Order: sequence, then C-alpha cells, then structure tokens
Amino acid sequence: MTIRHDWSLDEIEALFNLPFNDLMFQAQSVHRHHFDANQIQVSTLLSVKTGACSEDCGYCSQSAKHATDLEKEKLLPLDEVKRAAREAKEKGATRFCMGAAWRNPTDKNLERVVEMIQAVRDLGMETCVTLGMLTDSQAQRLREAGLDYYNHNLDTSPEFYGNVVTTRTYQDRLDTLARVREQGINVCSGGILGMGESRRDRASMLRELVNLPKHPESVPINMLVQVEGTPLFGADALDPFEFIRTVAVTRILMPQSYVRLSAGRTEMSDEMQALCFMAGANSMFYGDRLLTTDNPEADADRRLFERLGLQFQESQELQATEKECDNKRQARLAAEFS
Repeated sequence: MTIRHDWSLDEIEALFNLPFNDLMFQAQSVHRHHFDANQIQVSTLLSVKTGACSEDCGYCSQSAKHATDLEKEKLLPLDEVKRAAREAKEKGATRFCMGAAWRNPTDKNLERVVEMIQAVRDLGMETCVTLGMLTDSQAQRLREAGLDYYNHNLDTSPEFYGNVVTTRTYQDRLDTLARVREQGINVCSGGILGMGESRRDRASMLRELVNLPKHPESVPINMLVQVEGTPLFGADALDPFEFIRTVAVTRILMPQSYVRLSAGRTEMSDEMQALCFMAGANSMFYGDRLLTTDNPEADADRRLFERLGLQFQESQELQATEKECDNKRQARLAAEFS
C-alpha cells in the first residue's frame, strides 16, 4: 500500500501481464484499503465553448483541421452554464466540469470562465475546467477564483504521442500540469485508450502519471470515441479486457486517486462497466452528453447502480458537515457518560 513515485516501465508491464483474476484481486484489495468500494463519485461535463480548435488531436471532433461537420459555438452565456450546473446537481453530480476548445485561453476569455467557476461554487459543487495550456499567471488566476480541479490529459505515452498530436509537445502538457500543481489546484489527468497504441504505450503513459511529484487526484481513463472525419476514425477496437486491465493497473499505481470512467461508456456493456468498478474505478461522468459525444442516460446509470448496489458519493462539503456533526455527537455522548 506504499505510495510510490519511482515505478519502472518493466514493473508496470509486469502488472499488466498478471493473470486477470490475480490483477483484479490485487486492484480490489488496494481499492478497499483506501475507498468505500461501493461509492462512486459523479461528475457532469459541459462544453462551454465548442469547435474551431487550432490543435490537430487525431481523436477530436472539435479540431478545425478535421472535417467533422461540428458547428462551432461561442462561449456559453453564464446563465446557461448555471442552469446546466443546477440540473446536474439535482441529478446527483457533485462536481461540474467545464471544457472549452482552445489551444490556450486568452486572459479576457479566462475572466469569463472565472465567472462560471464562481457561479458553480455558489451552488455548492466542486469545479473543474479544461481549457488547454496555461501561463503561470493564468493558473494563479484560476486558483484565486477557487477552482478545485484542472483537467489536462497526457492522452498517451511520450513514445506514441506524435502519432496523435503534432501541434503541441508532450512537454507542453507536463508544463501545464506543473503550473497547475504549483498553484495548489487539484490535478485531473489521464489518457485515451484504443488509438492504436501498444500495451507498452499504456504502461508508459501510466508511468508518466505515477512518477509525477504528486499523483493526480483524478485519473480519467477514456475509451476512444470514433468520430467520422477524424484521423483515428476506423481504428481497431480495443479488447474490453485490456481496458479493464488498464483501470486495474491505474488503481494499483495510484491508490489514493479517483479513477474515472470517462468517454466511451456508450460502447461498454453493463458487465464491462461492473468489472471496471471491481478493478478500482470509483468515478464517472454522468449525464447524456460529454463535450460533443454521447454518454449513457442518467436513468440507465441509476438502474446500473441499483443492480450493482452502488451509491452516489456525497459531496466533500456534505461529508465534512456530517463528520463534524458525528464528532460533536460523539463528544456529547462522551461528556454524558464521563
């Protein structure tokens, strides 16, 4: 159960190569040591600015370089964001994530996002944004706004990265994560599986994450959603057991991180998702839409939770309040019997 930051590629590959039952047992044991195995943290994702991105990420429908027929949209009005956040909270989400299709935000656009962050926080929800690369001053501004999480995925291994993205470097991504971490903002960073990478690439990506000075608090594991018009459309589908193995290895490597099932759940059977939860996934995106792709309907997720005996994790604010009340109750009882 030791928290490590010195994993070798060979060690991580050895985990991947374990017999499936042994890997699942080890991952579930680690998971139960650090988390309630039957609680799932739920986030909702909203695209607050869609399309016309100057990047060429091979998986992304929002790139201006790909013929995906996605209509570009301006930054959403604040009232529309607040309405979506309220609806998400009513459905059980505790974190509201906002994504904008930028290579990097301008300072002017960042101020509009800051207004969104503050409005969502006023609803009692955790906040997360993904806006592309940041400068030092922009990361500081997000910290001053009270941002809880910043999402910036590594996507894949350093070795495979050039097959997916050419408009920014791997080091650019690591530099943004370092700026966010320096400001004390929680880091949300993971990757995308099924882009044609090898198992060694998946191990290499996880090595980059686990050997950061501090593990990401949230690690999204995405399955490629193939969008016609993108370079990765038509890629060979990933073996579901390989996806589950990756979730399990992620859990073992980063025992205290939330491991999130993200994009691609519409292509996953209930049985596959159940095995992912058993492998240590304890977070998911909730709602029928991610940034530009479909997600299982909320009612379908609720039915799955009921079948598996899973519960929505309460917000950290509510958990803290309940813990404080419980401590006061224990102190009162102790005083009465002293």
